[in-house]
Order: sequence, then C-alpha cells, then structure tokens
Amino acid sequence: FKKHGKMSLVHFDAHPDFWEPPEGRPYNHGTTFRIASDEGIIDPRSSVQVGIRGSHSVTILDEVRAAGITVVTADDFTKLGVERVVETVRKATGNHPVYVSLDIDSADPAFAPGTGTPEVAGLTSRELVGLVRGLRGIGAVALDIVEVAPPYDTAEITCLLAANLVYEFLLTLVPDAAKSSAKS
Repeated sequence: FKKHGKMSLVHFDAHPDFWEPPEGRPYNHGTTFRIASDEGIIDPRSSVQVGIRGSHSVTILDEVRAAGITVVTADDFTKLGVERVVETVRKATGNHPVYVSLDIDSADPAFAPGTGTPEVAGLTSRELVGLVRGLRGIGAVALDIVEVAPPYDTAEITCLLAANLVYEFLLTLVPDAAKSSAKS
C-alpha cells in the first residue's frame, strides 16, 4: 500500500470475504476485503470478484455490489466464459495497480479438494489458468494464493494447481519476447 497506494482488487473465490467483522474478532478470512475497502487499501469501484457461489455467499452479494465491486458469480462465469470475464476484469480495473487474490476454493473441489471451505460447481483448472493468463498487462503488483490445505489434499492436485497458477501469474509479468526483441 505504501508503494502503490489504493489498488484495484481482482479476487477469484467461492466466497466474497466481505462480511461485517464480528465484535472482538475483526480480522478473519471472511472480512478481508470489507476491511481493505473500509481502510482505503482497495478501491471497490475498480475491483472484481470472480467465481462467487454457494447459498451463504449469495446472501451478501447485494451488499458487495452496493460497495461498488463488480461480481461475476460462478453462474455468470458459465454464461460468459473466460474471454468475456477477462474483458470485464480489464474494464473494471482500468489503469490502476492491481492486487490479485486467488482463493483455491474458486476451483471446483474436483480440481482442488485440498481446501477448508470447498464449494461445488466451481471453476475448472483450465478456466483458472485461462483467467490468470488473461491478467497479462493489467498492472498487477501482487498475487496471493490462499486456503490451500495440504492435509486435505491426499493426491496433491490442489498443490499442483496452486503452484501452476503462481507460475502462470509470474509469466504474465515477463515482457513478451517479440516486444523485447523489438526494443533491442
């Protein structure tokens, strides 16, 4: 925050993490982005949440949208597809520095069972790779991948997906070879 100022958020998750903090325990995994918004760390009007689903999560979506965050639910994603969701992300974030937060439970448990809060009907690993690749050039300054829980990941496919998503994100930060050779 000190280096980049207020940032846009691109948040892939099954849950919006925008609940009102409970008394006595304000900082927890369900309040992260409400607090970041309230403290001026993220600009909700240039932020996007992708993959939100589940009966509990949908109860707060009106509040999330009222704060200014663009929400692409998992059902919306199914209708729009990777390309149009990437366009939505680019339009929302504009030219702001972007913080990317990827909760592994944005993936369907078939692709990422090793998490503490799985929700069925999520994104596929192919869709997540496409979304991360689509972030090239949006001004991303940071990435976190959260809620990978190795004790629940008996076949290690969640860890494999998370590692590959980090790799794909890092590739978005590398200038294209064609652009690099044109400058030489």
